[in-house]
Amino acid sequence: QVQLVESGGGLVQPGGSLRLSCAVSGMGFRFITVGWHRQAPDKQRELVAEITGGGRASTADSVKGRFTISRDSAKNTVYLQMNSLKPEDTAVYYCNARWLSNTRWGQGTQVTVSS
Repeated sequence: QVQLVESGGGLVQPGGSLRLSCAVSGMGFRFITVGWHRQAPDKQRELVAEITGGGRASTADSVKGRFTISRDSAKNTVYLQMNSLKPEDTAVYYCNARWLSNTRWGQGTQVTVSS
């Protein structure tokens, strides 16, 4: 059973940084694609960044150059490093794992960018 536990959200001022963590249990990284999605109030959930089983990372144009996804296989954890945060980055951030026809979501962590 794949389980995801996110952490690292919080309140940060514009221009600040946060690092989100997604601890993955139940399956090795090489079999799954792990992504970070976010959902702001009254908006659809959107993909922010993802990393494939082979280690290929990609990020959405809206966060390119500011957000970086990475993973630590020894810790079974995927990270989302967020720099130069803007108020429009405020959202609930969700970790997602998908493999074959399956998908699993974490519980989400709130990120608020405000002065």
